[in-house]
Amino acid sequence: MKEAIKAAFPYTIPVCLGYVPLGIAYGLMMANANYGVLWGFFSSLFIYSGTAQFVSVDFLATGTALLEIAIIIIVMNSRMMFYGLSFLERFDGMGLKKWYMIFALTDETYALLSAIKIPEQLDEKKFMLALAAMNQSYWIAGSVIGITVGNSIHFNSTGIDFAMTALFVVLCMDQWKAYKSHEPAMIGLSCSVAALIIFGAQNFMIPSLIAIIAVMVVRRKSIAGKMDEDEKQESESEPDYITEEGGEQI
Repeated sequence: MKEAIKAAFPYTIPVCLGYVPLGIAYGLMMANANYGVLWGFFSSLFIYSGTAQFVSVDFLATGTALLEIAIIIIVMNSRMMFYGLSFLERFDGMGLKKWYMIFALTDETYALLSAIKIPEQLDEKKFMLALAAMNQSYWIAGSVIGITVGNSIHFNSTGIDFAMTALFVVLCMDQWKAYKSHEPAMIGLSCSVAALIIFGAQNFMIPSLIAIIAVMVVRRKSIAGKMDEDEKQESESEPDYITEEGGEQI
């Protein structure tokens, strides 16, 4: 597990740089609503959804029923179902850890796990668990820091939420460079823009995901064939190293 943590850590640095400032922003909002550190810690531990947690601050401040808040959060995060479905096979065999992985599959963790080629010498399941747990720890740390600071010092935090936009740009660039075939990315972009135009900014997420899945299912064999061909070309282009003594390839 130590080796998995050590190997996964560098990949989580961009997430850390996004989650900690955003967690601090959330913590500041909680502090302004007169909530203590424990509220921020447990909400980040059990809810672990930036959008839902930011919205829940206003709901809690206005006395909204917890059941109503829970239903709203489930609807807001319904897109996560699509993430989980695509990783069920990879999470199979993880035992109880599988349920944590499904819970911890945020946008950023999903993006990283989709783009990273896990080294063969590492246990894939331990690597994924380490990466997901570290990402959540960054969010929890940011929330606790934000509430602690917010209860001690008052200042204007306007603009700090742009860290999430910057984080998504970095993850998108990493995924773009990780694969030679960009057809899935272009399908995602096209479907998202079309859904945005048709359904508007407030309602385009679920329709766009449905459209992306439908197109990807139709194009699955073609895309898989292109990706296999790219991997084959990469392996063929790798130089053969010859030992001086026996002339064997290594």
